[in-house]
Amino acid sequence: MGEILTEIDDKLQSWISRQQMFFVATAPLSASGHINCSPKGSDSFRVINPLTVAYQDLTGSGIETTAHLQENGRIVIMFCAFAGAPQIVRLHGNGIPLFSDSADYQQIAKLFHPHPGERSIIKIDVQRIATSCGFSVPLYDYVDGRDVLDKWTEQKSPAELAAYRQKKNQSSIDGLPGLSF
Repeated sequence: MGEILTEIDDKLQSWISRQQMFFVATAPLSASGHINCSPKGSDSFRVINPLTVAYQDLTGSGIETTAHLQENGRIVIMFCAFAGAPQIVRLHGNGIPLFSDSADYQQIAKLFHPHPGERSIIKIDVQRIATSCGFSVPLYDYVDGRDVLDKWTEQKSPAELAAYRQKKNQSSIDGLPGLSF
């Protein structure tokens, strides 16, 4: 059954690297604000060290994670085994969005393949690592990654991507600040 771990060891890091999808959840401080949970995929997640992880934040129609992290930093990442032995892993922590003008971004970006849709890198200082059984999570066969976002961003010029982000990513659905322009 479930355990609380003190760090992401080599065995857990290996398991995480084999997962094709993960989920990101954040929330604003306001009780009336909207909780956000987003699925993520692609080769966009990295374990930096036993208590630090990061993922590429790609262009999307919302900016909830960035807005929530800028307000309060709280985040949880969840991995579910959809193949093999059942397992769920949650990484609770404090996250910050790193933008291309920061030194931290420049260091961590080297760990990822460049992506034309990247808005930022979300860096998380992991404070709690918890496993649970996942006994009722169904088995799924991974078919392939989707390339829709890749194709969409490749068809946009840098100015068109910036205009899209300015239109869609300035604030969260609750009005919290998102990207600055």
